Amino acid sequence: MNRLRKRQFRFSAFYLLAALSALYIFQVLIATPQTRKVSYTDFIAEVRAGHLAEVNITSTELIGLLKEDAAKQKQARVISATRLPGIDESPLVKELEAQAVKLTGTIQVRPWWTEFLISWLLPLALLFAFYGYGMWRVGQGPGAALTFGKNRAKIYDESSKINVTFADVAGVDEAKAELVEIVDFLKNPQKYQKLGGRIPKGLLLVGPPGTGKTLLAKAVAGEASVPFFSISGSEFVELFVGMGAARMRDLFEQAKQKAPCIVFIDEIDAIGKARSSGRGMFFGHDEREQTLNQLLVEMDGFDSSKGVIIIAATNTPEVLDPALLRAGRFDRQVIVDRPDLKGREDILRVHAAKIKLAVGVDLHTIAARTPGMVGADLANIINEAALLAARRGADTVEQRELEEAIDRVMLGLEKNSRRMSPEEKQRVAYHEAGHTLVALSVEHADPVHRVSIIPRSIGALGHTLQLPTQERYLLTKPELEDRIAVMLGGRGAEDIVYDGVVSTGAADDLQRSSELARQMVTQYGMSAQLGNLTYGVPSNQRFLATPFADHSRNYSERTAEQIDEEVRRLVDRLYMRVKEILAKRQADLERIVQELVRKETLDRAELQRLVEAPIAATQEASLP
Repeated sequence: MNRLRKRQFRFSAFYLLAALSALYIFQVLIATPQTRKVSYTDFIAEVRAGHLAEVNITSTELIGLLKEDAAKQKQARVISATRLPGIDESPLVKELEAQAVKLTGTIQVRPWWTEFLISWLLPLALLFAFYGYGMWRVGQGPGAALTFGKNRAKIYDESSKINVTFADVAGVDEAKAELVEIVDFLKNPQKYQKLGGRIPKGLLLVGPPGTGKTLLAKAVAGEASVPFFSISGSEFVELFVGMGAARMRDLFEQAKQKAPCIVFIDEIDAIGKARSSGRGMFFGHDEREQTLNQLLVEMDGFDSSKGVIIIAATNTPEVLDPALLRAGRFDRQVIVDRPDLKGREDILRVHAAKIKLAVGVDLHTIAARTPGMVGADLANIINEAALLAARRGADTVEQRELEEAIDRVMLGLEKNSRRMSPEEKQRVAYHEAGHTLVALSVEHADPVHRVSIIPRSIGALGHTLQLPTQERYLLTKPELEDRIAVMLGGRGAEDIVYDGVVSTGAADDLQRSSELARQMVTQYGMSAQLGNLTYGVPSNQRFLATPFADHSRNYSERTAEQIDEEVRRLVDRLYMRVKEILAKRQADLERIVQELVRKETLDRAELQRLVEAPIAATQEASLP
């Protein structure tokens, strides 16, 4: 029946449209007489010739009806001409009266209903149209006003089971050990409840970007086989104040209905920043603060014994509101730090299991070459290596693809199209040879793995790659000084070889060495003149300062001068040491440069054959 009605409606609408079209065509082409536009002069000429039977004068034009004999000659029944402004047409009227031409006039006034439509109904219709469109866009569909306060969390339950487990997460063993207790509570809550204990209401995953915080939260849900709510903190912040708080209430209501479950809020700092840091005349944010207040109230109002556990992640825990971190809300902070050497190797094995590796690939060496990298970086290296092998048509990924993938991620693509002149190539060779020779000469430098003068896409004209042999968590003053010396080796080699005529190639080296020297003086207390004090506000406390204050200065101008003098004295002393090393080993420097210009890339074995003196015993013993 409904289908028949739809067909009848379509049939009626089609014939109504056809009838209106036919009426319009009849009115325009048939009922309306043909009109020929003429000039004012031609119209006067037609009047004086006596060809007009009737004239209609409007406010803007003259319309004349031709006599039958004249219409046959002109092939038009009606002519019209635009009235000239400021012209007195009384003589024209008298002449028309003398010729007994019928005169009519039309005053063009809009009907009352046209004025009503244009003045009232049309603006109201446009207003309601914009309002309806805005409601549709905000609510993403009909009934938009009812969806403002609905949470937008992605819900994973039995119908969409999470296949991520702790076996898919590597390199964060300490964090996994803390989360095992959460999984055990979700599986066996009675074991804890019978002893009167309660599980923490909230866990805060803290760590640098890419360390696997979101993956860990999914692994907890996958291990426990419970519903998993996933939402970002920024999805609570809306244009209208109160919408974020309403979504927070709705999120917790749904979570209580699906308990036991996990609610995961990623990037919680988007709504959880310290309220004192944003207050002021121009820097307040009522929507974010109301959302944070609602989160605090909801975390106080639910019982963790019901099985609702809040897991949040952030890269900047220092900016979070203290009320959010107190006991009873986020009781426990789980540090998800950068992986160590063993952790990086485990992560590489997890990602390498998805590709075809050649026999003999050494992931331990790859892990040793990637200090400081997180899980996302290592996954990118494995993927880049697979792409390189596919581009070369290989069946498996070999060690050279992995090595090249590291270089591509850290240094950029090789710029084979960039051709340096022989003079520039030789200067770059001296620069990189200076870094290499100083690194081979000082005691505490990391062993040199490779030196190259092939330009890279990141702007480097060459690079000296050092390979750490172990994870370092503390650095002594001599070790830091040796690092600065290696950074200054390139500038020192140019200074000696070219008699003080230096280039811009050492800009990055000078910046990094200056920053490290300033940290030694101001942060590490390694200056005898300035003593065991720190100078400057730590970066994790600067957000508490007012926007117009100097964030980094907490010392006098006299102390600032002493800091500058001490940094300059430290760098100058190490630079003189570098020049002494290079002056004593200038023969080794020349051999390295000649071979670099010829081959463009040298590895450690080739460097060891080129230098006369053996490499430092400490470096030799620490080789992998």
